[in-house]
Amino acid sequence: MNILVVRNDKLGDFITALPALYVLKHHNPSNRIIALVAPLNAKLAESCDFIDEVIVDKSDDIFALAFKIKEAKINASITLFSNTRVALAQWIARIPIRIAPATKIAQIFYNRRITQRRSEVKMAEFEYNLELTKALFSDISLDFPKPLLRYEGAEKVYREFCSTYGITKPVVAFHPGFGGSSDANWTINEYIELVCIAESFDNIDVVMTFGPDEEKLYEEAKGLLGESRVVMYRSLGSVVDFAKLLSSFKLFISTSTGTYHLASAVGCETFTFFADTLFASASRWKSIGEKQHHFMIPLNPQGRSAMLESVKQDLKNRLSALS
Repeated sequence: MNILVVRNDKLGDFITALPALYVLKHHNPSNRIIALVAPLNAKLAESCDFIDEVIVDKSDDIFALAFKIKEAKINASITLFSNTRVALAQWIARIPIRIAPATKIAQIFYNRRITQRRSEVKMAEFEYNLELTKALFSDISLDFPKPLLRYEGAEKVYREFCSTYGITKPVVAFHPGFGGSSDANWTINEYIELVCIAESFDNIDVVMTFGPDEEKLYEEAKGLLGESRVVMYRSLGSVVDFAKLLSSFKLFISTSTGTYHLASAVGCETFTFFADTLFASASRWKSIGEKQHHFMIPLNPQGRSAMLESVKQDLKNRLSALS
């Protein structure tokens, strides 16, 4: 069976789809799994051995997208996140079985509409995605390995990184950027407070990571740190390159954004900051890996200050345990 899985939004959202893609492939290895993804997730999708084909959604018109889908000869589709454009394209492509959550006007183009009410947050996003696979295979196992993403050559990438930056100890990394998808975060000054705590531990090397479009934040953090042994690293390669590097880090500290989901997916322990709302909480956006530590940032200044002090203490305790 040729199965199309649609998740064509941001990095973190796509990573929450990976368990669903995995279980569909492993339910029957003869299934051909085709992923419809945004351009930024194409290389990551292509690196997954449980995805057989990748269709990149370049925001073509509906008929161009429908043609791409029709060429793949799809027997069934599962749309984990829908909009009218992708729904209509699948209808035009005449996919026989079209599964999606029963939300928005787009649902009229699907013939198996599943009521989920994700806004109630009865489970995490990746668990809602997994549940949709049952609409196609009622007896499917929803189990998946942790870490889900493993890469050949990751050790070599890490060795080269260590050689370039003089890394000799386990790495604790801070990623202060929002990535365009987080609902709450610390300021760069508050991150520097946390970084300075980590820097005081002689048993680790401390790295601050920045995305390719975060040059301004990189320069600001560099200026605030002054003379420091903290390694400043800008990730200029692909998402897969960064994933390989993250798999060797001991702890990754960030807001709830795509890089957090990536770190968790490759098995790195995470300290993650979420907005103090149900919709943006860890209850909905916890990632697919193990060893996760979640912190809700209150909206009011007093609560925010108290939470920062709590994070500092938890960070000290965790860093002490790494020795």
